Amino acid sequence: MSGVAARPPFAVVLNPQAGRGLAGREWPRLERELRARALPYHLVRAAGGPEACAALGVLPPEMAALAVGGDGTAHALLPELVRSGRALGLVPLGSGNDLAGSLGLKAGDFAAALGRLTRPPQRLDLLEARLNGGAPTWLLNGLGMGFDAQVAALMTVAPARLLGLPLTGFSRYLWAALTGLRRLETGLLTLTLDGGGQPFYRGPSCLAAVMNGPRYGGGFLIAPTSDPQDGLLDVVIGGQLSRAALLPLMARVLRGTHLGHSKVRHARAQQADLFWEAPIQTHLDGELAGGRQHLSVRVLPGALGFLSGR
Repeated sequence: MSGVAARPPFAVVLNPQAGRGLAGREWPRLERELRARALPYHLVRAAGGPEACAALGVLPPEMAALAVGGDGTAHALLPELVRSGRALGLVPLGSGNDLAGSLGLKAGDFAAALGRLTRPPQRLDLLEARLNGGAPTWLLNGLGMGFDAQVAALMTVAPARLLGLPLTGFSRYLWAALTGLRRLETGLLTLTLDGGGQPFYRGPSCLAAVMNGPRYGGGFLIAPTSDPQDGLLDVVIGGQLSRAALLPLMARVLRGTHLGHSKVRHARAQQADLFWEAPIQTHLDGELAGGRQHLSVRVLPGALGFLSGR
């Protein structure tokens, strides 16, 4: 009789609508790959976070969750993952796939994604955000306020095709960003770090991003020095920028060369508190959170067991 313990099955959480239905269409191919690799699994089909978390909650905590979808699919599972301590793996099939992409995983490359599941789990930082002093929300990748969130809102109404070509995650973000330039707004922001009394920044701002991972929007390197395993968060602030100035700056963000720009402020810390003079559009891991005025966010080092690290 073998002394090797049987591997617990994975709880495969499938959001069929992720990636505009890509996850649902690709499930038969992923299922064949799971069986070919003799990876046991229990399928959880769920279109929303509460449904997925409820289904996971009745499963043993040693069953790791395998999120099939995009950043939003993984984000929706965090309340249950934090509660139970179960580990997370990623099979990227969403619109942006920014956390997975920053770790070298490509949408649809099932061999690469499933190949990492046999490695020992790593620990990944999480961000804990509180909006207007409310209950905590956990984040995998990061959040944005101002122009970032306006773009996230526009992505939900982006056309499926433009000039006869399909809009993918990156091209959808680019369309939304260019469209959002016409609605560019600036607010008065005060940013403090690590509970300090002296503000790190106080002045006009068109965007603020607090990041655990380095990229968003399907490939924009907003925080190129960010590492989700270093116990720190990265804050990137855009000052008062005209539409004409923001457009070339976006090109630098795509390459991750914008941190030296005179209108950009960057800091690394364990906690950040952002106070706006008036409510401003906000997104959390790409999910819209409406207009918010005060946000407090701190890093939770190594809070998540993670199976998809490099």
